[in-house]
Amino acid sequence: MIQISNIKLSIERKQDLEKEILHRLKIKKEELMGFTIEKKSIDARKNTIHFIYRVLVRVSNEKAVLQGKNLKNVEIITEGETKPKVQKIDPKAFTKPPIVVGSGPSGLLAALSLAESGAKPVLLERGMPVEQRTKDVYGFWEKGILLENSNVQFGEGGAGTFSDGKLTTQIKDPRVKKVLEAFIEAGAPPEIGYLNKPHVGTDILEVVVKNLRERIKSLGGTVLFDHQVTDIIIEKEQIRGVIINDREEILSDHVVLALGHSARDTFLMLHKNGVPLEQKPFSLGLRIEHLQEKIDKVQYGKYYNHPRLKAGDYKLSYHAKSGRGLYTFCMCPGGEVIGAASEKNRLVTNGMSRYKRDEENANSALLVSVYPKDFGSEHPLAGVEYQREWEEKAFILGGSNYHAPVQRVEDFLKGRKTRALGEVIPSYRPGYVFEDLQQTLPDYVVETMKEGLPQLDRKLQGFGYGDAVLTGVETRSSSPIRILRDGNYESSIKGLYPAGEGAGYAGGIISAAVDGLKIAETIIQRNIT
Repeated sequence: MIQISNIKLSIERKQDLEKEILHRLKIKKEELMGFTIEKKSIDARKNTIHFIYRVLVRVSNEKAVLQGKNLKNVEIITEGETKPKVQKIDPKAFTKPPIVVGSGPSGLLAALSLAESGAKPVLLERGMPVEQRTKDVYGFWEKGILLENSNVQFGEGGAGTFSDGKLTTQIKDPRVKKVLEAFIEAGAPPEIGYLNKPHVGTDILEVVVKNLRERIKSLGGTVLFDHQVTDIIIEKEQIRGVIINDREEILSDHVVLALGHSARDTFLMLHKNGVPLEQKPFSLGLRIEHLQEKIDKVQYGKYYNHPRLKAGDYKLSYHAKSGRGLYTFCMCPGGEVIGAASEKNRLVTNGMSRYKRDEENANSALLVSVYPKDFGSEHPLAGVEYQREWEEKAFILGGSNYHAPVQRVEDFLKGRKTRALGEVIPSYRPGYVFEDLQQTLPDYVVETMKEGLPQLDRKLQGFGYGDAVLTGVETRSSSPIRILRDGNYESSIKGLYPAGEGAGYAGGIISAAVDGLKIAETIIQRNIT
């Protein structure tokens, strides 16, 4: 096929991509057999907006088309298989099916890959299927009734199900394509395969995770909900199975631990069983909300309400004098701040957007780096207790009913409680109260934010404007522990494979899914026909 890179089209030239391809290749329309978009991004610099494309083109005769032409950003590439070949295992290889613990992206893709190979995995999820889970989550947001095993953190799809559904990643791995293809087959929009900043949105993610579950089952896998792993069975440093809900045994010599970053009770159980854990840095902070229209105006200028543009986003960072980093994370254009608690009497926030990103506010986490030296203990789970400390303070400050403390940015910077809102109305549910958010964070976090907010405002005009709203507290940006593993992805307990974000090896939906695929491939390779 012919690949053309760096096709730049003005935002006003909606129908001209084909014309530009013909122009670049210097061919007639009848010679063009078709094309597909391989990558699409936006360049909004210099007071104008362009869409940048990379396309794959099919023509009637490649050599004849290119012969004797000096074409810029054009090359012939070998068209690979659309899907990697699925390796099949010996049906007799497993006397007991492999177990996957957790149905977040890491667990779902590990289970899917194992099922495609013929391994017939057992996928265990402590929470509820996404249909029931969605009802439970909205019940919490509407009535403040928290179910500890069915909430924003726990249940089918993992924490990412109630998020913006970002599919961006910094990793360069061919498995990324496989993950995106699996999501598209399960109902995600095809555009995620080529957009520079793809996202799904929580409303579509609910469909995707359900369809992934059904795909695993159709291939012979088993998916069990309300099945919390409360203990593991170890014999001579080899995994032999798991205990479910303190009573039922499920035996296996291969267990993938695809835990979420909030599986605190499971971390404790693993520690008691001698599974090596270590402390890991994470971040603490708040959610910050702006009017989406203001973000759009800053990012797009005169084109801010153009019908071809989606809600604008941003990604900002600042290195404070103390050496700590201040940065935005999980930015949710046209979204809402949500209650994300998973334990009684503790308050946690997160952000969420639906596919259309059409809510009035934009929000993101505003986080400060936290290190093991801050935890006050060398215990492997000290980071967990540190998170709990600030979640409990936020819960009490909010009124001990899962309402969140909020504060205007101007008031936060001046150290005073907010008395009245301005342009931005907080979106957090089930409710909010005006309080001084300095009481919900360590002093070094507050100081870093006060120093950094004006600096971030210089990078994105209006980011630190007075009426922007801060909501506390955000503690679950990443796992506070790492479950140690070797080069074969195994713990010191043979056959036990820590995977994904909760185990400390990923930082988003795609990287977690890829980690799950790597582990599945390792298990398959050891049992291949």
